[in-house]
Amino acid sequence: MENTNICNKVTELIGNTDLLRIDSLSQLTGCEILLKCEQQNPGGSIKDRAALQMVLDAIDTGKLKPGMTIVEGTAGNTGIGLALVAKALNFKLLVVMPKGQAKEKEKMIELYGAQLKLVDACPFSDPNHFYHTAKRLGEENEHYWWADQFENISNYRAHYLHTGPDIWQQSEGNVDALVSVVGTGGTIAGNSAFLSKQNPNLQTWLIDPDGSGIYSFLKTGHYQATGSSFTEGIGIMRSVENFRQANITHAITLPDQDLVTLSDHVSAQDGIFLGSSSALNVAGALFAAARMGPKHTIVTFCCDLAARSYGKLFNPEFIHNKGIIHNKESLAEIYARYRNIAEEHIIKLS
Repeated sequence: MENTNICNKVTELIGNTDLLRIDSLSQLTGCEILLKCEQQNPGGSIKDRAALQMVLDAIDTGKLKPGMTIVEGTAGNTGIGLALVAKALNFKLLVVMPKGQAKEKEKMIELYGAQLKLVDACPFSDPNHFYHTAKRLGEENEHYWWADQFENISNYRAHYLHTGPDIWQQSEGNVDALVSVVGTGGTIAGNSAFLSKQNPNLQTWLIDPDGSGIYSFLKTGHYQATGSSFTEGIGIMRSVENFRQANITHAITLPDQDLVTLSDHVSAQDGIFLGSSSALNVAGALFAAARMGPKHTIVTFCCDLAARSYGKLFNPEFIHNKGIIHNKESLAEIYARYRNIAEEHIIKLS
C-alpha cells in the first residue's frame, strides 16, 4: 500500500507553507501581524506556486507537450521556480533575464540545468527588453512554450486556488487585511480575490517601492515613476492581466530606507531574516496596522529566501552608497511616523 505521507516529486512540496506571527510588531501595534513563509517552497520563493500552476495548466490545455522547451522572461525568482518545475517534469527551460539582478538568482537557475540568456536592462518600450525577447523567442520556435507570467492568469489561479485557502485555513478564518508588493500582480490578485470572498470587509494594501508606477497609476490613471528602488522583481510600469484581477482597497509607496530599517529590527528582535521585497511587505504590514489600529489580523508574505538579497540588502557598502542608514529609527518611531502620515498620501479605492 502506498504511503501517502511521502511525496513522489519535488513539485509536491510546493505550497502549504507556514504562517508565522512577527512578535515584535504584533506587541508594538496590538495587531496580529502574520508572515506567510513562502521561502519554505523548494525553490525558495512564492514564485514556485505560479511556476507550477502555469506549467500544469499548459499541459492540461495541450499548449505544452513533451519535448518542448519552456521560455520565460524574469528578474529571477520565477525563473528559479520554472527551472525546478521543468527539471521535475522533464522539460527544458530557457530563461531571459536582465543584467544586474542578484548573482545568487542567476546561479540557482543554472544549477537546475536551465539555459540562461542575459540581456541589457532597458525600458519596456525597447524591443530588446527581457519580456519582449522572451516573447519573441517563444513565438519564433514552434517547439517553445512562452510562460508569459504577467498576462497568464494561471499565475493568479495559483494563489486563488491554493495560497488564499491556505491563509484562510491557517488563520481560522480571521484575516482583516492583506498586504503585498506587486510584481506580476498574481500574488495580490489571487489572494485578495479569494480572501475578499470570505471576508467582504477585507482591506488589501498594495505597497509600491520608489521607482514603480503602480501607485501613480492608481492615483491618477497614468504610470509615472519617481525615485529608484534597489528591490528586484517588484514594481511595474504597465497594466497587466494578473494585476487587473486584484481587489485593492489601499495603496501606498514606501522608500528603501524603511525596508532596510524593518529588516534590521525584525532580524535583531525576532530572528527573522527578510529579503528586500519581504522587508517592504513587512513595512507595509506595520503601516496598515498603524492606520487600522489594534485588534486586527494582518497577513503579508515572506517572498523568498533572504540569502537572495545578500549582494544588496546585506551588503554594507551597497547600502552606504545608496545613502541609507542602518537603524535610522526605532520601531516605535517608525510606527509613530506611519500613524501621522497625512491621509492624502494613502490611496483609497472603492
